[in-house]
Amino acid sequence: MNPRFTNALSQMPEALADAVAPMLTPRFAGHLTAGQIEELSEKSGLNGSELFLALLPIAAALAYVPISNFYVGCLAHGESGDIYMGANMELSGEALFHSVHAEQSAISHAWLAGERKLVGMTVNAPPCGHCRQFMTEMNNNENLLIRLPNIPEKTLNHFLPFAFGPADLGIEEGLLDGKDYGMTLESDDALVQRALKEANLSYAPYSNTPAAIALETKEGDVFVGRYAGNAAYNPSLPPMQMALNAMMREGIGFDQIVRAVLVEGSNGHVSFVNSTSNALATISSVELEAYQC
Repeated sequence: MNPRFTNALSQMPEALADAVAPMLTPRFAGHLTAGQIEELSEKSGLNGSELFLALLPIAAALAYVPISNFYVGCLAHGESGDIYMGANMELSGEALFHSVHAEQSAISHAWLAGERKLVGMTVNAPPCGHCRQFMTEMNNNENLLIRLPNIPEKTLNHFLPFAFGPADLGIEEGLLDGKDYGMTLESDDALVQRALKEANLSYAPYSNTPAAIALETKEGDVFVGRYAGNAAYNPSLPPMQMALNAMMREGIGFDQIVRAVLVEGSNGHVSFVNSTSNALATISSVELEAYQC
């Protein structure tokens, strides 16, 4: 079992802790399949919200919070039945706008895994306004169920009435809907092509600048992040932060990065080169490789 979950297991019902411990492998990054959830329910005797809330310490243990020391965990519930955990992340010594909230982490986890619709979110602390706004970017969010400890379950509309979202700006697509921008690059570099693939799957209806980053580690693993735009702009999640958060969930240190490749569209209203370089410089001496197409 991965030792970073030892304290989390001590906070859970014993039967559930015993059942989930074998699933916490050294590379566990917070994804539990529908089959695993069913197994945990059978072995623990916990069902539905009771089970989901009891799993929150595992999600919170994924956090990296050198500034606040405030651990937030979140479970994003896919329509598939799978659960995608997320946790908050801060970059030590860097401006707080580089932070990633637990809800953003869980939603991006589900998105990168190919989930097309979320039906619920379970969080160990009430979502801030930033996160409520981020959740509105998904289509069919009216019935998105929010579960919190010691608070009755309510839909997102309860937590953010009269929301401002994509429809208010004439946008019909949602964050998880899937769109291919069709950009191309003449390169036989596998990491560049991976970043290009992710950039084409990014969500940029407001900036019209699809973008993604691919980070390669010393062990040859690749972590990616796509741009996730937002109608309110500020809650948008940049690709670099999404990729670093994916590394964090898997417990891979940022010092393991050996290459960082950013690909972005050249015809949009913004560029991610400077902000990505700044974030990368905070955690690594690796130079950013940037491509436009």
